Amino acid sequence: MSKYKNIIADGLWNNNVVLGQCLALCPLLAVTSSATNGLGLGLASLVVMVMANLISALSKNYVSRAVRIPINILMIATLVTITDMLLNAWVHPLHKVLGLFIPLIVTNCAILGRVESFASKQAPLPAVVDGFAMGFGFTWVLVFLGGVREMIGSGTLFADAHILLGPAFKAIEFTIIPDYRGLLLVILPPGGFLVLGGLLSLHRLIQQKLENRAKPAAVCSAKVSVQQ
Repeated sequence: MSKYKNIIADGLWNNNVVLGQCLALCPLLAVTSSATNGLGLGLASLVVMVMANLISALSKNYVSRAVRIPINILMIATLVTITDMLLNAWVHPLHKVLGLFIPLIVTNCAILGRVESFASKQAPLPAVVDGFAMGFGFTWVLVFLGGVREMIGSGTLFADAHILLGPAFKAIEFTIIPDYRGLLLVILPPGGFLVLGGLLSLHRLIQQKLENRAKPAAVCSAKVSVQQ
């Protein structure tokens, strides 16, 4: 269980795709003008990442190392194409908003990196857990960044979610500041860089505090072991 806890902790926080590895920043900054857009792209990326990790883990003994990377790219491209077609068929408004950034999931270094460095060397279950953790970690950052930009920029949260994601998402739409004129800078690309910079700084500060708390505990345990 400790192995899976570490995998989940890495995906959600310690080795987060954005906060820890600084990958996938192009789609992150482009689509996070609202929390709804971030949620849509995040869920699509999560599905691709989980399926790619699973297929890679299942086929690791049948694919030669010499052609593994091209095979993985082809496999990810196939999964993204299927995801793109499903989004176009079932949630067409969201597909129109995300546009080119759905096919660009193929070039997401986070997905290919995890498939190559982790899933291709693991059993199916750890690979699926890692794919879900990394995908969910990417999704929450997309939603958080989009939510902050949307609240400051337009005073809403998950605006038009029922249009882009379906009627069931009507319940998550909120007006945070009524009659708010908005701050356009935050919604524009420069605002994305500013909010991302603040989020990275916050992550680093929290990480430092957690590391400082862990040091005394490690020292105490070392002293106890020496005394014994």
